[in-house]
Amino acid sequence: MKIAVLKERRPAEARVAASPDTVKRLIALGAEVTVEAGAGEGASITDADYKEAGAKTATDAAKTAKDADIVLKVQRPMSKDEGTDELAAIPDGAILISLLDPLGQPDSVKAYAAKKLTAFSLELIPRITRAQSMDVLSSQSNLAGYKAVLDASEQFGRMFPMMMTAAGRINPAKVFVMGAGVAGLQAIATARRLGGIVSATDVRPVVKEQVESLGASFVMVESDETEGAETSGGYAKEMSDDYKRRQAELVAEHVKSQDIVITTALIPGRPAPKLIDAAMVSSMKRGSVIVDLAVEQGGNVEGNKAGEVVDVDGVTIVGHLNVPSRLATDASQLYARNVLNFLTPLIDAESKSLAIDWQDEIIIGTCLTRDGDIIHAAVGGTPAPVNDGDKDSDANQEGEADG
Repeated sequence: MKIAVLKERRPAEARVAASPDTVKRLIALGAEVTVEAGAGEGASITDADYKEAGAKTATDAAKTAKDADIVLKVQRPMSKDEGTDELAAIPDGAILISLLDPLGQPDSVKAYAAKKLTAFSLELIPRITRAQSMDVLSSQSNLAGYKAVLDASEQFGRMFPMMMTAAGRINPAKVFVMGAGVAGLQAIATARRLGGIVSATDVRPVVKEQVESLGASFVMVESDETEGAETSGGYAKEMSDDYKRRQAELVAEHVKSQDIVITTALIPGRPAPKLIDAAMVSSMKRGSVIVDLAVEQGGNVEGNKAGEVVDVDGVTIVGHLNVPSRLATDASQLYARNVLNFLTPLIDAESKSLAIDWQDEIIIGTCLTRDGDIIHAAVGGTPAPVNDGDKDSDANQEGEADG
């Protein structure tokens, strides 16, 4: 069983899909691991570190992936239209495990099927207890929420905590976090540790207790609609136009008095909702800072620029791309463990070979393509044919729809 770890080539991507620790564990599972030279440089991992862990190294993607049964990446493979044809380096019929953005890149899914790849998209890991250790979105969002506060502090021309000095008192920074998912909760905790006065909002009333337990106040429009504002996977649903209007009015009034605003709102498969319009930005004090963590999906803030820090009438809007990669060492360690935890149940401990349970909820939820077919309902696929030993086809189709 050969596993290849490819170097990431996309702009602003410094992470790597395996660490020396996970390499050791993959080898213990019976795998032969080859890492592309320089793959860990952005995460402060040298080729020598991988070799010491037992991996081989190869000079380019094609040599690394040659005869590989499994290919590990952080971001989806680049195609020839994007400059470097990483997809061509992956052997036909191999297993690809990565963040594949299938809802945003449906043509890529077709390309995986054409190469008969078994493609697993890790952002589709179901939010169930058994899969928590595999949840890539949570591990990376946690880091993004932390880094967002540090990015805000870098741009903010004042201190976070209140300080009493002989010359007088310095008032604490007021921080408003929009969206109390994993990233938002970590942003709240970080801003509180720095001494800020923190408030937060979310359409899901269930998170109010979590927000308040971190020492922040909760701001939201309460209505019957909010009772069903959370999906079965724990994500926020898109709300009605009437609710959006009332929430926007409440937020607009609150934003005026804030020094720092951090927005984190995302809806899977949809453009990010606009939460801060130009009028709200202009209402903020000069020197205020907004960090838009949703900028890669269009952003929550009007006037943002993806990959840039811009000044709008004295208000700084931060739009860094791929924020987890700005903490590449820790982000890579966590991502690598997520991948290891996903891969371990797919390997039989006795035979040290792949033994995938195609009826498993996690497999159904993440597998995009198999045997040349698109099989995930979220990207217009149909369930793959049932193999020997699988359950009946009706059960397979039901599980696919649930996924």
